[in-house]
Amino acid sequence: MALTIGIAGLPNVGKSTLFNALTRASVLAANYPFATIEPNVGVVPLPDPRLQVLSDIFGSERTLPATVSFVDIAGIVKGASEGEGLGNQFLANIREAEAICQVTRAFSDPDVVHVDGQVDPAADIETITTELVLADLQTLEKAIPRLEKEARVKKGEPEVLATAKAAVEILERGETLSAAGASKGLDQEILATFQLMTTKPFIYVFNTDDDGLADADMQARLRELVAPAEAIFLDAKFESELVELEPDEAAEMLAESGQDEAGLDQLARVGFDTLGLQTYLTAGPKEARAWTIGKGWKAPQAAGVIHTDFEKGFIKAEIISFDDLVEAGSVTEARSRGRARMEGKDYVMQDGDVVEFRFNV
Repeated sequence: MALTIGIAGLPNVGKSTLFNALTRASVLAANYPFATIEPNVGVVPLPDPRLQVLSDIFGSERTLPATVSFVDIAGIVKGASEGEGLGNQFLANIREAEAICQVTRAFSDPDVVHVDGQVDPAADIETITTELVLADLQTLEKAIPRLEKEARVKKGEPEVLATAKAAVEILERGETLSAAGASKGLDQEILATFQLMTTKPFIYVFNTDDDGLADADMQARLRELVAPAEAIFLDAKFESELVELEPDEAAEMLAESGQDEAGLDQLARVGFDTLGLQTYLTAGPKEARAWTIGKGWKAPQAAGVIHTDFEKGFIKAEIISFDDLVEAGSVTEARSRGRARMEGKDYVMQDGDVVEFRFNV
């Protein structure tokens, strides 16, 4: 599943530093606006300690985790919806992402210029939200006259026009459609046809420093500011240093900083969940692997991720929960304990199912 999260934000907030850390890439991270001109795509492994456990049980030669794709997008400035800066390119690139990771500066450093002259996370978030809202308003205001004409000649569907007008009312109040859509009862399928940016789920990453990571009150205020969206606090510079170390050294450095989990691991997990994804697991002597599927997928769809023939010829899926398999120590023992289940076409996959599919070729 090639779903991507667009990393957005004002210039000089640490987007490219974060992206470099995520992908161990060498994307230009310079101290001036528009250092990122072309969108850069990075595929990041999803941390999953279950894979190593399965690999040990099955003696697997390799482990293959699920992945999350991030796109580093050029910085946005006020007026982007009217084409200011690299606005048109920014908007085109972000439309192609399934979710938006908004990076906001929450650190003080006189050597790193802020595009607006002062560090103000709330103002930065408002700037980006406003530009996305204005861009969506333009899209809908261009579409509504056509929809009204189609409604008059009875070629259009009244629900489409009604949804567009309801969305405009929300946007004119400065609200994003992702935050207000569910509570206002908007038809999500109809909204999707307009390719609007504020319908996408948001993740907020606050790029801070040691003081910010230790400031629980500041974090609580910023979480409240962006609720109900997820908020992640990390130090992009620290994370970029962390990924250059060997695993043991990185774990020691993380412990010394007082953190239980790397910010990048948290971002990958939250991003994966925000995209509406989950994993099921397969294992054997060759590999232990996590397969990416959508939440709510049924067994035949999940089988099709391995190969389309698996979905077409699906018969049954043998399911063992990860915990049951670990407790039993082997598939044979799990079967003897009655922990292996044969499930059919209507089975809804659960995160962490260990699966073996039965199918006709």
